[in-house]
Amino acid sequence: MKIIGIIPARFASTRFPGKPLEKLGEKTMIQMVYEQCFSSEYLSDVLVATDDERIYKHVQDFGGNVVMTDPDHVSGTDRCFEAFEKMNTYYDAFINIQGDEPFISMEAIQKVAILLNNNAQIATLKSPINDNEILFDENKVKVICDINQKSIYFSRYAIPYQRGVDKNDWLKTHRYYLHIGIYGFSAS
Repeated sequence: MKIIGIIPARFASTRFPGKPLEKLGEKTMIQMVYEQCFSSEYLSDVLVATDDERIYKHVQDFGGNVVMTDPDHVSGTDRCFEAFEKMNTYYDAFINIQGDEPFISMEAIQKVAILLNNNAQIATLKSPINDNEILFDENKVKVICDINQKSIYFSRYAIPYQRGVDKNDWLKTHRYYLHIGIYGFSAS
């Protein structure tokens, strides 16, 4: 299966403007994510999808593949889809890899690729939450799944709300999951 990793990157983030160009040591965050993705044997190629000339030029400067996208997209997935449609090469699938995950694990990319290889149309990952700080951190996205483990809802809040249960005990009475910010989509 031929899979491309697409990294959506915009400069105008509401929580941290300019984050893709922030340096972590000697490299920018976007360069670290890009290089980390290229170390995956499951990706045939990697592409940055941006709406910002500064990011576009920076990716070109370090030798990366980049495409300019519409600035009015409401999500990174919309940005990835536009980039995917602009490709001159056929891919069976694409994986949306968040531009602020410089330490994205190869195991995460592998798991999404395996799901796509097993005929999943859309794939994403979750991890059990075992820490109240993460559970109540509104910067961490939680995922709710049905009985077949299919994602049905994403929230920055802990869902379900446990009325009458002390918040320190929520993890003792219900299993919550953290969404891992990676999505895979089949070409179809």
